[in-house]
Formats: sequence, C-alpha cells, structure tokens
Amino acid sequence: MPQAHSAEPSVLPLQVDIVSDVVCPWCIIGYKQLMKALATMPGQFDVAIRWHPFELNPQMPMEGQDLREHLAQKYGTTPAQSQGARARLSALGESLGFTFDYFDGMRMVNTFRAHQLLHWAAVEGRQTALKLALFEAFFSRREDVNDPGLLADVATRAGLDGAQASAVLADGRYAQAVRDEQAYWLEREVHAVPTFYFQQQYLVPGAQEAEAFVRLLQKIQTRANP
Repeated sequence: MPQAHSAEPSVLPLQVDIVSDVVCPWCIIGYKQLMKALATMPGQFDVAIRWHPFELNPQMPMEGQDLREHLAQKYGTTPAQSQGARARLSALGESLGFTFDYFDGMRMVNTFRAHQLLHWAAVEGRQTALKLALFEAFFSRREDVNDPGLLADVATRAGLDGAQASAVLADGRYAQAVRDEQAYWLEREVHAVPTFYFQQQYLVPGAQEAEAFVRLLQKIQTRANP
C-alpha cells in the first residue's frame, strides 16, 4: 500500500490594517517589529497590508511647529525628557534597521497632504512603498512631508509618477475620502497610533515587541487550521 503523507501546511492569507501617521515614530517601530516577527515564520503567510490615515495633530498649521515646543505644549515634555526619548528611539530604530535623525530645529508638520497621497498610492498598488519613503523622508532625511514639491519627489522614490502625485495634491481629489476614513477609525475608538488589525478581527494597540506579534500570528494560524 502507498504510504500516507502528511499535508503541507498551506500559506495563510493575512490581512493587516495599520492605522498610523507618517510623523509617528512608534508607527515605523511597530511596522518594523511586525516585519521582524513575520521573518521568523517565512512562507507561512501571504501578507496584504493596508495603511489607514490618522493625524496626530489635525490642527497643525501648514507652517508646522518646532518639535520640542510642540512636545512641551502637547505633553508637558521637558527638554531633558525630550532628549532622552529621542536617544531611546534612535537606539531602538537602529536595532531594527531604521535611522532616526533627530536634530535641533526639527519641526512637526501637518500630514493631511501626505495621507491624500497615500490614499492614491493604494489605488496604484504602491502604498507601503510610499509609506516607508515618507517615514524615511521625515525621520531620516530631514524633509518637510507637507511640502507638495517634496511629496512629489518622495512619490517618485517610491516608484510612483511624480507629475500624477502633484496633480492629486493640486486638485484634492482624495481629500474627502481621507476625511471619511479618519472618521471611520475614530468611530471605532482608535484614538492612538499605531493600531493594528489582523484579519479584521484581532486588534493590537501600539508598537508591540516582535514576540507579541509572533504569538498573535501563531494564534491566527491555529484558529485557521485547527
């Protein structure tokens, strides 16, 4: 008689929705931790990531605000606390392969234009590429991610058409869609970022350690293949 063979485990589709802002350091940290977790389970998931808009500072003026001044005003952060937090983030980022280049005079900026561009990038199939390019632009390259010309350049780096990016921003064709999506997540009580949703079912708040993501991924696997 032929020998029985155990079935190979199938690749599991994994939908990950990430609510975040491009000027949120913990959002790129959380993404990197998720990628680290997935790297320990190669070939087990077919991952589809969708980024969703959240503005940390929806009332931020177009000219932006000095970052230290902003943190002191919003959170009561002292200069010493701010310096310590930057050092910790920089070290954590380095351990995950991301550069935080904090500098004197760094400014917090309005991100509504960036979110409009990200909405368009999803339509073009380049959303994650653009999101990562925006994180790098703001945190690693000292660039103003509210400047339309700069945003078009970042889109080009992410493999998108720069002229189209400029047109998207000029006519604001996705502005209302972004507002509607922001409202949707606020209605779902998402008031801090990053927030991760797996399989439209499992919520993970904040930038968790890779091990926490691994445990959840294993749980998802177990429930999909009892």
